[in-house]
Amino acid sequence: MKPPDTRTRPAADRTRHRPAGAPPPGEPRRVAYLYVLPALLVYAAFLLWPLLHGAYLSLFRWDGLTVGTWAGLGNYTQAFSDPHLRGTFGHAAVLVFFYAVLPCCIAFLLVAVMSRSRPRGLTLFRTVLFLPQVVAMVAVAVAWQWIYSEHGPINGTLRLLGLGGLARGWLGDFTWALPSVGLIGTWAEIGLAMVLFLAGVQKIPRELYEAARVDGAGAVREFFAVTLPGLRRELSVALTLTIIAALRNFDLIYLTTGGGPGDATRVPAYEVYNRTFNTGEVGLACAIGIIIAVVVFAVTAGVGRLVEGRP
Repeated sequence: MKPPDTRTRPAADRTRHRPAGAPPPGEPRRVAYLYVLPALLVYAAFLLWPLLHGAYLSLFRWDGLTVGTWAGLGNYTQAFSDPHLRGTFGHAAVLVFFYAVLPCCIAFLLVAVMSRSRPRGLTLFRTVLFLPQVVAMVAVAVAWQWIYSEHGPINGTLRLLGLGGLARGWLGDFTWALPSVGLIGTWAEIGLAMVLFLAGVQKIPRELYEAARVDGAGAVREFFAVTLPGLRRELSVALTLTIIAALRNFDLIYLTTGGGPGDATRVPAYEVYNRTFNTGEVGLACAIGIIIAVVVFAVTAGVGRLVEGRP
């Protein structure tokens, strides 16, 4: 006689005929950890261990060569009490506006326009905007140094329009150096936010837009009633990635301004490098790095709770 096919039985019936003491289907689940163990070991070796070792070094005053001396929380106290170091965190906050807030606002504006129509060449437009994400930062820095130079396109355009009095060395100006670097970040991050938002808009049912238009909603009301609520998760991801990019910004600052003029463009990530290799304050540099990590974790959790409305 052919044995009965247990796959067609209800779940309750299959559970009833399971032998006593037998594990539920899919057990033992501990086997699954063996599959993630290689990735976990790599993660621990190259991220967790350096993070823990850096936290340990941050408790010492050490120049990287001689024997260190115990400092306890002295390095953290110095990081918050030193006006120059506090200023670097203020500069990072300015870059957050240029790296995260401004790109997301511009990307939202573009997506709101595209959600009401399907312009030609959308794929090419999306590719061009995302291109800065795949270009090496060295190339980006060199290109923008030329754009901002004394005889670059920006100053040349100003002189052509009769506004030569506004021309300046943008990256060497104490007032404009930081916003100039921030605008490079805006240019680089718009593509990331744009691609995320476009992908999210495609998941919003078209019926919602049609219903809003039937109710007489204009472009602004349609955006706040349909597009923005439908892009909460994408906005959370975009803000998280761009804020992290702003807080860990080192290569662009190092390549364009070197933290200058003076301390005008110094940020915490640059100070980690400067205190380690230039002034020999390895313990203080580790303390700054740990503070950056804590701020990144806090911002990531806060953005998720705020944007997605999680408790």
